[in-house]
Amino acid sequence: MSIAARSASEERSDRGSEQRASRALLVVDGDLVTMAPDRAVLERTTVAVVDGAIAALGPAAELRAQFPGATEIDAAGCVVTPGLVDAHQHTTGDPLVRSTIPDDIDSQQSIFDWAVPIHAAHEPADDELAATLTAVEALTNGVTTIAEPGTVAAPLSVARGLSAAGIRGRVGTWGWDAPGLPWSGPAAEVLARQEQLLADLPPDGLVGAWVTLVGHDLASDALFAGAAALAERADTQVTWHLSPSTDDGLAYAARSGKRPVTHLADLGVLGPRLVLGHAVHLDDDELGALLDTGTAIAVCPGAYLRLGQGYTGASRHAEFLRSGGRLALGCDSHNAGDTPDVLRAAWLLAGVSRDTAAGDPPLTAADAFAVATCAGAEALGLGDLVGSIEVGKRADLVVFDGTAPAWTPRGDLALHLVWGAPSGTVRDVLVDGRPVVRDGRVTTVDLAALREEATARRASLLRRAGIDPVPSWPVRPALVPGGTPA
Repeated sequence: MSIAARSASEERSDRGSEQRASRALLVVDGDLVTMAPDRAVLERTTVAVVDGAIAALGPAAELRAQFPGATEIDAAGCVVTPGLVDAHQHTTGDPLVRSTIPDDIDSQQSIFDWAVPIHAAHEPADDELAATLTAVEALTNGVTTIAEPGTVAAPLSVARGLSAAGIRGRVGTWGWDAPGLPWSGPAAEVLARQEQLLADLPPDGLVGAWVTLVGHDLASDALFAGAAALAERADTQVTWHLSPSTDDGLAYAARSGKRPVTHLADLGVLGPRLVLGHAVHLDDDELGALLDTGTAIAVCPGAYLRLGQGYTGASRHAEFLRSGGRLALGCDSHNAGDTPDVLRAAWLLAGVSRDTAAGDPPLTAADAFAVATCAGAEALGLGDLVGSIEVGKRADLVVFDGTAPAWTPRGDLALHLVWGAPSGTVRDVLVDGRPVVRDGRVTTVDLAALREEATARRASLLRRAGIDPVPSWPVRPALVPGGTPA
């Protein structure tokens, strides 16, 4: 090679290094909870992120030399984990009326007297705002992936809302063919709606679509079968709700004389593409069918406790996981789980298993954190992309402020992350390599404007739904000087 040619080659190499550096970001000197197959914790290790992917793990000096001029996030003294996965999170309806549905009514009243009218009154702008609100709160709790389980009238509006916040998402749309309900229709119409959404939001996007049915006893056999077939054709996942309480068991006994999961097994719709929301009340045959088919479960402990659905007496999720079942965590809705905080859900999952285990080993904090990260990602079909800190995976990362009182002094990391419930110490969050939370604040959204709009839309939504909530405590106006109301 001539000197001139070598010089040109070196110039191209220099330009390539500059381009790599301009795209590179280093998360420097954190203690990495990798959730890789060996579950190793890497102390004082730097993560190099290039084009949204994890490019290298190693000493800071080595990676600084490899990626000169890269942007840096100082994670010294901090705990860095994979982003948390929320596999069942309603993003519309409830966020604008959070903590409003009374907690002294049963789950059927909560759903049909409150949630359904609220959803029916939702406008596309409400859907977008509610989704942004949900994503913002989730991100500040370290949740980087949300899977919406299919109660969305305006899914493209929801996708815009999630995208605005910068979260990774899977979005569904209403899917039921039971008569007399909002957005219900014939099975063929419902499936066409699902297929159109898959075309509009390709499943492999940062915010993509998946196939969603409401489930319970509100879908015909033809709709269940069609949804499973559509997910297979589209190479994506499918989800629906089943058996959070005893109600579905009674409905299916009348419908077919079978248990709900047994009915679905006989239809041939179980399998590794299906994520069943809830599956709390199962008998032995149902549990066996889910294990045999590789069907995943998204468990939402906070919702079952809030709605009084018999979770502590009936849950077999620990047994399911111990038997090799594919389990993910969800936070449900803002009037059930009440907050998209996956670490709190992990705390409840492990805690209930310890309190109700009858001769079976309860779940440990390490088990629960895996369900919140790598296992949850795998259940959603995203295990090759996210859920662990490994070279080649997308850079969905959470930096916990290890200097906060909640981390002082630091204990066993698995115990600390779950039982210590450190969601309030989330300092920085990356999604697909993009910093979306810095110093505890979401950087992608004007929070003051979001708060103002949400307050106004809450009042308007309740008015349209014909609901006038009665507060638990009397609320009196402020007094002006002289003791008269303002």
